[in-house]
Amino acid sequence: MIDEIVIDIDALDWTKMDGLIPAIVQDAASGEVRMLGYMDRAALEATIADRLVTFHSRSRGGRWRKGEMSGNLLDLVDVRMDCDGDALLVLASARGPTCHSGSESCFGDNGAPGVGFVGELERIVAQRASADPSTSYTARLLSEGPARVAQKVGEEGVETALAGRAGDNAELAAEAADLVYHLTVLLRSRGLAWDNVVAELKRRHRRRIGHPRPANCRSHLPPRAPRAPAPASHAA
Repeated sequence: MIDEIVIDIDALDWTKMDGLIPAIVQDAASGEVRMLGYMDRAALEATIADRLVTFHSRSRGGRWRKGEMSGNLLDLVDVRMDCDGDALLVLASARGPTCHSGSESCFGDNGAPGVGFVGELERIVAQRASADPSTSYTARLLSEGPARVAQKVGEEGVETALAGRAGDNAELAAEAADLVYHLTVLLRSRGLAWDNVVAELKRRHRRRIGHPRPANCRSHLPPRAPRAPAPASHAA
């Protein structure tokens, strides 16, 4: 079930840019910035109502649903306004490349920064789930069920611990990558995602510091995290 989108459209400053608001589209899973567009009130209302990202196109002279011709639609996850009410952050799940050039992002094919690649890895695992188990390690693991995947997580966890105790940094990074990959597959096998894990971490953090989520300013991007280790070679 998709969460309700809560935003006060009337609180936005529609006068600053003659009825338009810049909207940054960010991949909800990886954090990668996909594109920048502009919304008028009608486009924002359509985006929220249909859960498909829609912009105002000056060249087209009206509303423009991103991907309506190519099929590379942007499914809305959430939309937030900044503290001045003159910009939007649109969290979305992309059904394909976002840029008209064929790139995943209008800002190039460098991929998600830092640990955001884990979100990309999760998407790759989801795609491989329907592959032929004889040609895809991921598909084969998933076909064997959660118990088998959990066994692999246990093995990789032990190897990671041993590398942390006695291995060098390169070995630890490689084993940690194996562990993250297999955890991603395990979550998929149980119908979960990293979002569930992150939500639990945030819940614990808020409880520990006694600081409830602010209700009046939801626009801050997550802090940049240390770069994640490269994924294991058998992650395909």
